[in-house]
Amino acid sequence: MSFIKKLSFHPLFIKIFHWEYWPFAVLYAPLYPYWFWLCLKARAFFYINAANPSIRNGGFLMESKKEIYDILPQGTYPTTLFFHAGTAGTVVLEEVKKKGIQYPAIGKPDIGMRGMSVQKLENDADLLNYAQKTKVDFLVQSYIPYEDELGIFYYRIPGEAKGQITGIVGKELLSVTGDGKSTIDELLQQQQRFILQLPTLRKNIPDELMMILPSGERKLLVPYGNHARGAKFLDVTYLADEKLNHVIDQLAKQIDGFYYGRMDVRYNSIEELREGRNFSIIELNGSGSEPTHMYDPCHSVFFAWKEITRHWAIMYKISTINHKHGVPYMTRKEGLAMLKANGQLVKNIS
Repeated sequence: MSFIKKLSFHPLFIKIFHWEYWPFAVLYAPLYPYWFWLCLKARAFFYINAANPSIRNGGFLMESKKEIYDILPQGTYPTTLFFHAGTAGTVVLEEVKKKGIQYPAIGKPDIGMRGMSVQKLENDADLLNYAQKTKVDFLVQSYIPYEDELGIFYYRIPGEAKGQITGIVGKELLSVTGDGKSTIDELLQQQQRFILQLPTLRKNIPDELMMILPSGERKLLVPYGNHARGAKFLDVTYLADEKLNHVIDQLAKQIDGFYYGRMDVRYNSIEELREGRNFSIIELNGSGSEPTHMYDPCHSVFFAWKEITRHWAIMYKISTINHKHGVPYMTRKEGLAMLKANGQLVKNIS
C-alpha cells in the first residue's frame, strides 16, 4: 500500500475529508447564527418543544421512548417492556418470558441517542448481562425481522389537513462479503467506512472477526440502522410518491400532538409499505430529528446545510403556530436543565 493510500485510510484523515463524520459541533457551527435568529423571532431560546406538544421537550432531547411508544397506534411498533435501572436481571428475564418476547431481542436505553448502548440480545445470558450493566432505565423489545429500514421525515402544519414527507433515508447496514481467503477483520480494513468501526467491533465480536467467509457469502455485523454504528445512509427521497405520503400522513395524524419529526421504519417491501402493511416503527424522533438523507456520501456539506436550515424553518413555523394556540415554550431554566441532564445521560450510555 502506497504512503498516500495508507494515509487516506487513517481514521483522522477519513474524518477530515468525509464531512459526514465531522463532529456535531463542527458541522452545525456555521448555522448557529440562523438558529439564534429563529430564537430571536420566537422570543424564546427553547421554542422547539412546541413543535410536538405530546412529546417530552418536543422530542428535542431527553424524550422517553416508552412515552412515545405509548402514543403510537397499537400494532405499529415492536412488543416492548420498560425497566427501571437496577431492576434485577431475574425479574427482567421473567417479564420478558411472560410477555412472549423471543430471541434475538433488542435492549436499548429508554432515553438514548445515536444508537448508544443499543444491543442485540441472543440469549438469557445476554439479557441478564445487559440488565446488570446498564446505568439507565431501559427497554427490551422484540426484534423486527424485516431487513430493510427507512428513516422518513414528515411534517404537518397545525390546522392543515395534509402533511408531507420531506426526505427519506435508506440504511445499508454494516456487513461484509467473503472472498474465501481473508478474515472478516481483513475485509473490514479494505474499506474506509469500516475502518472507523473496527475498534468497537474488535471489542464486541473479536471471535467473529477471525472468521473466513466463503466467497460471495454476506454477513451482517451490526444490525442497527445508526450512522454512528456504521450504517451507510442513502438518499432515497424519490420513494416519496403520493401513495407512500398518504400512508405516512394517515399514520402520523393518529399520533396526537405530533407534527414534526422522523419515523425510523423497518419494512418487508416498499410495495407493502405503500399499502400500510408489514412494517414496524422502530423509533419516532421529534424536534431533535436530523434530515438524515443529507448524510448520503453523494451529497456535499452545502446540501446538508441547506436541508438543515430548511427543516429548522419548518419547525419554527410549526412551533410558533402551536404557541399561538396555547402551547407554552420551554423556559430558559427548563431548557438549561434539559441540556445538563443530556450531558449526564451521554456519560452513562456512551
